[in-house]
Amino acid sequence: MGKIFNVFLAAFAATGSFLFGYDSGVMTDVIASPNFLAFFNTDTGSPIIGAINSTFSGGAVFGSLMGGLTMDRFGRRKTIMIGATIALVGSILQSAAHNLAMILVGRIIAGWAVGLLSMSVPVYQSECAHPKIRGLIVGLSQQMIGVGFIVSTWVGYGSAQAHGDLGQFQWRFPLAFQALPALLLVCGIMFFPESPRHLIEKDREEEAMRVLRKLHFNGTNEDWIRQEFHEIKTTIAAEKAITAPGWRIMFTVPEWRTRLMHGVAVQVFTQFTGINVIGYYQTQMYDALGITGNRNLLVAGIYNCVGPLANLIFITFLIDRVGRRQPLIWGTVGIAVALICEAAINSRIDPANPAHGLSIGGVFFLFCVTVIFSLSWGPISWVYMSEVMPMQIRARGNAFATGIGNWLVSTFWSQVSPIALKQLSWKFYFLFVAWDIVVTIPTVFFVFKETKQLSLEEIDLLFGERSLGTLPKDLNKGELAQPEQDEGEKAA
Repeated sequence: MGKIFNVFLAAFAATGSFLFGYDSGVMTDVIASPNFLAFFNTDTGSPIIGAINSTFSGGAVFGSLMGGLTMDRFGRRKTIMIGATIALVGSILQSAAHNLAMILVGRIIAGWAVGLLSMSVPVYQSECAHPKIRGLIVGLSQQMIGVGFIVSTWVGYGSAQAHGDLGQFQWRFPLAFQALPALLLVCGIMFFPESPRHLIEKDREEEAMRVLRKLHFNGTNEDWIRQEFHEIKTTIAAEKAITAPGWRIMFTVPEWRTRLMHGVAVQVFTQFTGINVIGYYQTQMYDALGITGNRNLLVAGIYNCVGPLANLIFITFLIDRVGRRQPLIWGTVGIAVALICEAAINSRIDPANPAHGLSIGGVFFLFCVTVIFSLSWGPISWVYMSEVMPMQIRARGNAFATGIGNWLVSTFWSQVSPIALKQLSWKFYFLFVAWDIVVTIPTVFFVFKETKQLSLEEIDLLFGERSLGTLPKDLNKGELAQPEQDEGEKAA
């Protein structure tokens, strides 16, 4: 079945990423609903709104860390199914909420589910992907996150038209809609095969070979499949000889510690682009630009469509050609420039009597951020994180990187951003600019490694690992230097 089935598997698994995007984006329109604010006796700049978003991110921290346990014990598919089941519960609690406590508990449970899905879906996709299209395959996670944001915005925009006796429909229906993709994922994921690498790790080698053929066989590449199977098997066997149960091993083996830090760093730097702050609080940002009412929600809906379109172009045509490092460097530069321009415009605008040109300019630069992000950090953060982890810590490593690097940092920004936007106004943007210039760009340039079109086992060599059993003879790919190849062959 080959490439078509591989893409279909990745796209369906990315329903979990759709839930990530939808659950993250849905509150943008919910907190803009007058009925919601009146029902819970709050306003858009209150700590309560920050708490609603930060509890979601906080729940995701624990969900991500839980995935490090369930993925190794139950496998990749069952972990995704568990996450979707938890999402169903969270959706029911949120949509049926009659007090703030129900909303907060529902958001924590939804975050728990999304944390579990956000770390397990890229791992499953990465382990099933052919090396030459792994950027596309794992990039589908970011694509479906974007689609989830789109759907959440337009569901929210449509629901906002309800008034009078149907006023609660403005926010209850968008929160209930989360149940649909969760139910689809629960019912469908077990019809797809388990990751071949997980199967080999569990000594189910015949099944793993069948899955490899189903994923990658094109009628002429039987030798490549056998070589890939052998490479996976020998790598896992070598790693098993030096690993141990628990989380401490990730910090004990120097090469694994280095790779874990790469995964954490790419997630932290993604949060410091400011993209989630814009995603959660863009309606507040448009208010500051003098764009209010239904126009506010309409602009938010258009914003959420622009990023996924750019992401689709990038993962389809570019990511597996241009690689990982260069887009991250230029993306960071572009986002920093856009945020500087956004701050400059906000510093000159009067929301009570905004100049039309300045309002348009402010919207334009926020749109620039999402486009640049979708051509760099958006898809690459998930691809790079899933690539750099070795098999024996892949579940726990991705759980730690996603939980701490992504969701813990997101929890912080979710809580402080509505207050910071209110108190600091345009100065808030410079916090992200300073981090990008001082920390992100130097780290990516001097530390990050190029991983495009290398197998997951060949990526081991980029980080100096040598206990890989029988290695392929042709290791002259990416940025591997000849001396490293020679050392690897001697160790083999």
